Amino acid sequence: MSLFEYTGLDGQGRKVSGRIEGVGRNLVSQQLREQGIFPTELHESSSPPVRRRWSSLLVSLQRSTAELASATRQLATLLSAGLSLEVALGTVAEQSDQPLIGRVLANVREEVIQGNPLHQALAGHREVFPDIFINMVQVGENSGTLDQALERLADFLENQARTRARIQAALAYPILMSLVGSGVLVFLFVFVVPKITRMLQEMEMALPWPTLVLIKLVALLAAWWWLLALVLVVGLVLLQRYRRTDNGRIHLDRMLLKAPLFGRLLLLIATSRFSRTLGTLLQSGVPLLKALDISRNLLDNRVLSQAVETAIVQVQEGGTLAAALRETAVFPPMLAQVTAAGEQSGKLEEMLFKVADTYEHQSNLSITGMLSLLEPLMILFMGGVVGFAVLAILLPIFQASQGFG
Repeated sequence: MSLFEYTGLDGQGRKVSGRIEGVGRNLVSQQLREQGIFPTELHESSSPPVRRRWSSLLVSLQRSTAELASATRQLATLLSAGLSLEVALGTVAEQSDQPLIGRVLANVREEVIQGNPLHQALAGHREVFPDIFINMVQVGENSGTLDQALERLADFLENQARTRARIQAALAYPILMSLVGSGVLVFLFVFVVPKITRMLQEMEMALPWPTLVLIKLVALLAAWWWLLALVLVVGLVLLQRYRRTDNGRIHLDRMLLKAPLFGRLLLLIATSRFSRTLGTLLQSGVPLLKALDISRNLLDNRVLSQAVETAIVQVQEGGTLAAALRETAVFPPMLAQVTAAGEQSGKLEEMLFKVADTYEHQSNLSITGMLSLLEPLMILFMGGVVGFAVLAILLPIFQASQGFG
């Protein structure tokens, strides 16, 4: 018997969750219904909670959006060509360059052969397939347009992969420059500067103030480096624990959105992702409230997530999405304005895609502008530190040469 985790509704419509043992998904689902529980999510739990957290972390590190997009595109192409779902899944699983995705698709194929719907088989592997993937597949299965739903999913995932690749490429040079510069500074202050300052002290001459400052700094780092490292580690641990609390997460996320250089960029990227996700779900036939809930879960910033949650409540009470977004006063005003135009014209999905395109373009411009400012600042900082060390070393040498002259 296997252990299954479930989420569902009881006879009074209340949400319940728990674990149950059974020999198969279908029998477990039937067993839950006999107990008066109607499962909405059901997946096998094959490892203890702690091990599952570590395995989920490992899977998230291995998962590649580009690889998932490629597999989705291949699956959609094979289904459009008339192949059965079982054959298409097996073909994509064999051809996948990512071993993780290949193994998962093979397991999904086995469940489909046993008679389970595709979206239900995918739901057992949420560490690979996000909620937007599962829900769009479910809508495609119910409407008989699974190949079209997979095509939209492939487009969405490829766009996400391109955006992530652009950001990583833009940040590669500053990160590499920071690592190299930090390595040079560490080498100077650990191996070079201490020997030279020791030699200058042995000369028993009046040293200029830059040299005295450098000597004091090197002595401080040599004597108390362990304390500085301990303070840094403790500070990071305390910050991480504070971030895990609800108030701490909200406070830090609000500070990130208000940060001088990165705040605006983070807001543009989050708004673009929210708009494209919501538009893709609505275009695939997912109901508005469900689409909003899925899009909310994809937001990493808790302030923005709570704003969408408030908007969901207002829409449930009969309000428009545009008015709800406007009242949150968190997203850029353009999102609410374009959403209002889309609701009035009946083309909300198209307007959301336009918002996403606009903010993706602005994000690229913001990244370019930020890097054009960040790179000279980094060069100026590291050059200033190295220049100060060189000046502090050369000044007493010049004084000594003039004295001998």
